[in-house]
Amino acid sequence: MTPEVGRPAQARVRRVLLLLAVFLCAACGLVYELALVTLGSYLLGSSITQTSIVIAVTMFAMGVGAILVKPLLGRPLRAFIAVEIGLGLVGGLSVPVLYAAFSWLHVYTPAMVAVSFAIGALIGAEIPLLMALLQRLRAQEAARAIADINAVDYVGALVGGLLFPFWLLPRFGLLEGTLVIAAVNVAAAGMVAFAFTTGRRRERWTSMAVCLGVIAGLVLMGTRAAQFEASAQQALFRDPIVHSERSPYQSIVLTRGAVTGADRDDLRLFLDGDLQFSSIDEYRYHEMLVHPALNGSHGRVLILGGGDGLALREVVRTPGVEEVTLVDLDPAVVDLARSYEPLRELNEDAWADERVTYLAADAFTWIRDHGGEQAGRWDSIIVDFPDPDSTSLAKLYSVELYRMLRSLLSADGRMVVQSGSPFFAPEAFWCVEATLAEAGYATTAYHADVPSFGDWGFVLAIAATAPNGPPPALGLGPDTPATRFISDEVLAAAAVFPADRARRDVEPSTLLDPAILRYADRGWVGY
Repeated sequence: MTPEVGRPAQARVRRVLLLLAVFLCAACGLVYELALVTLGSYLLGSSITQTSIVIAVTMFAMGVGAILVKPLLGRPLRAFIAVEIGLGLVGGLSVPVLYAAFSWLHVYTPAMVAVSFAIGALIGAEIPLLMALLQRLRAQEAARAIADINAVDYVGALVGGLLFPFWLLPRFGLLEGTLVIAAVNVAAAGMVAFAFTTGRRRERWTSMAVCLGVIAGLVLMGTRAAQFEASAQQALFRDPIVHSERSPYQSIVLTRGAVTGADRDDLRLFLDGDLQFSSIDEYRYHEMLVHPALNGSHGRVLILGGGDGLALREVVRTPGVEEVTLVDLDPAVVDLARSYEPLRELNEDAWADERVTYLAADAFTWIRDHGGEQAGRWDSIIVDFPDPDSTSLAKLYSVELYRMLRSLLSADGRMVVQSGSPFFAPEAFWCVEATLAEAGYATTAYHADVPSFGDWGFVLAIAATAPNGPPPALGLGPDTPATRFISDEVLAAAAVFPADRARRDVEPSTLLDPAILRYADRGWVGY
């Protein structure tokens, strides 16, 4: 290929601008991939699955794109501009298109694969075209040209990868953030068009006009992003959304709807789309979770999770409780429980109790770092974590965590763990009990009907005094406050499991082998 003739200074400027375009395009390309992974984890929960699919499909498509672009290498400038505009449009529209497919069409994974392939193919076409443009500026050995482009490309990927979680996502959110990056992507194409069309004014201004038009369209879409997101989000829920926010950790949605024949509305909390409670029947869940663990000595109580304050409500209204520490990762949930009047009414303003201390921390990390100073401190521990549908949550159901918690219990302390559904995911449910047993506890499993959840289970645990030691007795203490559902008779029945929910032969779950994640994924298929 013959290099273009021009002044050396002009050629150097073009080369710098071209390498800057390589940098920007690499950063944008990685952000698109991260956006797809993030959206998949928001909507479906399994970050490992989403990451694997997105990376595998994108990498394969990059190879396809590199082959398909070969016929266009004779006109690399126009082809590069077209590819970058296409990549900006596909990448920028990827999140709203996939969100719409999930919300209204109930189709996600096939659409995500198609979008990942399109993005990968366009990214794969970039490097050959950039190589051709670089060679037109100054002929050099292919190995040296590839080294220059790769060096800048990898630095751009580093910057894009760091900007996404630490600035772009917190500042703009996922939907607007991808549109911002798409505008930068198209601007990079415009910059190359401006630099390489010197003396071809018509081509220059046509290319610039197209790029500016696309950027204007992306900006306009950004102004409507909030309205679109609200409409798409509402399509996912039965009742009207009364509060919606995205914290650094999760999507938080409250819905409120009328219930025929009920004397109050149904207030529901969803975290990342998963139902946490329904105000119509949450008392069943929280009474069954809390009061068996408070039977006996319960002066000092530790609650892990439960930022909505509903388990806390049951604890603080129990006589004899001296102090309560609640550890929950997301302060936004706690702030909502403290400030949103319908939720404050439901939790009976438990957060205002002077005996309560809140720690905004990852429970696993807090226990690991502070377990030594908390040894033997707690008379009751209530573990109210979300279901283990991701690797980050599976660690909260591990032998390692339960062993650390065992050291925190007082000599006669009791611990209860919400354990999912013994009907919908029986292997995952019994895996909790097997994991607690492996960690050195004597256990008693029990379950209850919570209409909004179905059949739901719990495991009560005490430190085992000997192998196969006696399990903890299910019952209520003499100072248990008035309840709406739980009683000694209900607890006696709750310990009985029918044949289709009987104990399964399952493996305990550990950090390196999160068996509970496999069991949960297998159990909830089809529901």
